[in-house]
Amino acid sequence: MSLRTPLGRALGLGAAGKGTQHWWQQRVTAVALALLGAWFAICLLGLELADRSAVIAWVAQPLNAALLALLVLTAAWHSQLGTRVIVEDYVKGALKVPLLVTLQFLHAAAAMVGIVAILQIAIGGR
Repeated sequence: MSLRTPLGRALGLGAAGKGTQHWWQQRVTAVALALLGAWFAICLLGLELADRSAVIAWVAQPLNAALLALLVLTAAWHSQLGTRVIVEDYVKGALKVPLLVTLQFLHAAAAMVGIVAILQIAIGGR
């Protein structure tokens, strides 16, 4: 038997402020994706997409390659945050932790593939 009040027992338990950090990360990455997505769409409108060499030359420009890499990383992080919330909210039992680990790995792998592809085009011109 404890002499502590229910509030006293509850303090220090729970998310410990992680919820607001996650919420902010989700909002910041959403704004970044909106800005980077608008930049990407506007740039694509100005390109002759049928001309492979023009697209490669565009990606090979350092600013464009850096912004494309930032777009890939931001999209992967934003997606990981969103799918993590879905799994945490709706998946119960022993499947939850392996699924969270798998999603983390898949998002990291997708981001890595995107970055390598951008670097290969920017540096190698392929």
